[in-house]
Amino acid sequence: MSVLEQMTSKDAIALEDKYGAHNYHPLPVVLNRGEGVYVWDVEGKKYYDFLSAYSAVNQGHCHPKIVGAMTRQAETLTLTSRAFYNDMLGKFEKYAAETFKFDKLLPMNTGAEAVETALKLSRKWGYEKKGISENEAQIIVCENNFHGRTTTIISFSNDPVARKNFGPFTDGFIKIEYDNLSALQEALEHNSNVVAFLVEPIQGEAGVYVPSDGYLKGAKDLCEKHNVLFIADEVQTGIARTGRLLATCGNCSCENKHCSSTPDVKPDVLILGKALSGGAYPVSGVLADNHIMEVIRPGNHGSTFGGNPIAAAVGIAALEVIREEALAENAYDLGVLFRAELNKFIPSCDLVTKVRGRGLLNAILINDTEDSSTAWDICMALKENGLLAKPTHGNIIRFAPPLVMNKEQLLECVAIIIKTLTEFKA
Repeated sequence: MSVLEQMTSKDAIALEDKYGAHNYHPLPVVLNRGEGVYVWDVEGKKYYDFLSAYSAVNQGHCHPKIVGAMTRQAETLTLTSRAFYNDMLGKFEKYAAETFKFDKLLPMNTGAEAVETALKLSRKWGYEKKGISENEAQIIVCENNFHGRTTTIISFSNDPVARKNFGPFTDGFIKIEYDNLSALQEALEHNSNVVAFLVEPIQGEAGVYVPSDGYLKGAKDLCEKHNVLFIADEVQTGIARTGRLLATCGNCSCENKHCSSTPDVKPDVLILGKALSGGAYPVSGVLADNHIMEVIRPGNHGSTFGGNPIAAAVGIAALEVIREEALAENAYDLGVLFRAELNKFIPSCDLVTKVRGRGLLNAILINDTEDSSTAWDICMALKENGLLAKPTHGNIIRFAPPLVMNKEQLLECVAIIIKTLTEFKA
């Protein structure tokens, strides 16, 4: 451990480059400490974290309540598998089910696992409840989606980097344009074997694309009309990120005053991950009511680590922090401020064409092509100025700080962004 503590950033990067698979292209910063909205590199430089581990660290780095729950449980019982009961899982399932107003939770570990779980669940429901012939089920998905990188999930991706040389792919998916109710209606009317519509309430990885007002409600109504499950992938948008407990927020126990201003959409199946643990431990899950979840029986699906005692303790603490610290409301208020401040600046800057988002999930569009290095170079300049962010889809920079950020910190970050953009030289 002492050797690692003495490492320079250059040494750490070289070590990963030599011994690790090159499946990521990280910003060249080596972090070894985090607290709240801040992270520090191995040389001791302090940064604002404006990515939050892709929205996993909504509650801030190393939140004492979450870390405390994790360490206490780790000293008592870590893993039983699901061969036996443990005394924490039921408590977590009850807390999550009551929080989001569903009958049951099926716990997993990662977001991609939870998506795979929802796909299996919806297919089995289609065969056993809707009466579709076996192996004929179809699931409607959206273009430019990002639901993970497993073989099944990339089968319905249109990202060539994620797909090339990984086939053959899994059948059973119909791709339509995002934010297009007419396309959804047509797909439903012309395909009688559809069991589900899988959608991100906001397409995060695709560049923080926010759909039109009424899109999600209209999609849910169409699904109900055609007896099709509406599956919301809220791995990134859930747990207060968009200024509501859920971006759909149809029937949760959210006390956020802003929720009443948006039409309610309760998914039939809800997928959660990332901030379900506050970034402290891999925790994900799928929620649904009994008439859907009851098709899953012993031996149909499972995970050795899914629902382990540490995950359960961490999950409860993570959700309690969101409620106790009113992080959904904070995300809403700071998101409005963030977009307002950048919109004041953008007309004077040829480098940025637009800012968009909800809550504290936002992005700026760089005035350059997707294959340019401009957005990456801007992120490098932001790093030098003490703020960490990352491009997505070439010419878009996503901004998603921890939700524990306060107004003064946000305005300081806006000043860093404006200063960087103003001084940037391509």
